[in-house]
Amino acid sequence: MAQTAFITGATSGIGLAIANAFAKLNYRLILCGRRQERLDELQQTLGNEIDTYTLNFDVRDRAAVETAVASLPEDWQTIDVLVNNAGNAHGMGPIHEGDVDDWDAMIDGNVKGLLYVTRAVSPGMVKNGRGHIVNISSIAGKQTYANGGVYCASKAAVEALSEGMRLDLTQHGIKITNVAPGAVETEFSLVRFKGDEARAAKIYEGFTPLTATDIADAVAYAVSAPAHVTIADITILASAQAAATTIYRK
Repeated sequence: MAQTAFITGATSGIGLAIANAFAKLNYRLILCGRRQERLDELQQTLGNEIDTYTLNFDVRDRAAVETAVASLPEDWQTIDVLVNNAGNAHGMGPIHEGDVDDWDAMIDGNVKGLLYVTRAVSPGMVKNGRGHIVNISSIAGKQTYANGGVYCASKAAVEALSEGMRLDLTQHGIKITNVAPGAVETEFSLVRFKGDEARAAKIYEGFTPLTATDIADAVAYAVSAPAHVTIADITILASAQAAATTIYRK
């Protein structure tokens, strides 16, 4: 039987690109997201190419995560690869002016949501003695920048959790890969600036940013490595980007 991948945040951006990349590798796909209409569209498109199963839940809701994973039919319960992709960025501003609701959204999605999903899926991997968990972090998890402290902290937590998972789970035959993208042109900036299209577009002016497919290619590479190889950490920057906020624009 083909291997099965469980992908959170699969309805757009990097998650959708990863789903498409895994379909080309003939994975069976469990596609997770908050937007049922997009999940339905994926079932119609990718479902024509590969076996797919969709789950509608918000990773920030622990009960919903547990219910969704427990609802998987028996023939979908063996998960070979978990991609913790779902996450968010909200607002930019100094700590003393920060929107606490934005902070909660980032901590709940980027950190607690990742933990909830991993807690629900990883015991099955331990039982089977094999598996691969891919956590989508960010260059912001490695380099903190002004006005983005909480987002950076949430992604630094992902970096630490990737290391912790590797320490805890390698002995059970489970690989852990941490992927840290730089400037990727997706819905990310539009969400961060709360629908301000003009402000979001400026982020990508004057250089060629990464695409979601670039990140998906790296994830596909990591999960396709030989059994004795773990791609532990990948940082991917646009060629014009030297650091988190250092981009050379034309």
